[in-house]
Amino acid sequence: MDVALPVVAGAISTAVFAISALPMLVKAARTKDMSSYSLGNIVLSNVGNLIHSIYVFHLPAGPVWALHSFYLVSTGLMLLWYLRYAPRVGGASRRRQTGGGGYTEIATSRGRTDLRVSTEAAPPTAP
Repeated sequence: MDVALPVVAGAISTAVFAISALPMLVKAARTKDMSSYSLGNIVLSNVGNLIHSIYVFHLPAGPVWALHSFYLVSTGLMLLWYLRYAPRVGGASRRRQTGGGGYTEIATSRGRTDLRVSTEAAPPTAP
């Protein structure tokens, strides 16, 4: 069986590129922290991948199909996660000052509550 060098190189590079993106995807899925990502970059990556699909899927099936399919899925997931978990600007977090406790509860867009200690609060006095 004669396998051409370009096909072998394509298969190896596909595996390397996919493996290199996995830590980012795993971390984003695990932590739901999308604050270090740019919505503009993620949107442009998705648009570029969709347009590039016209070209890629007209090529003969091969490693480039696998690589491009991986890119489509990974950038799509990042966009979905960004829209779902990224902090929203303007009114997304609700603040509630607690009575005498010296901290503020902040409901985040991720559905959890963060606590912020107030520097202006007086320390509790002993009875």
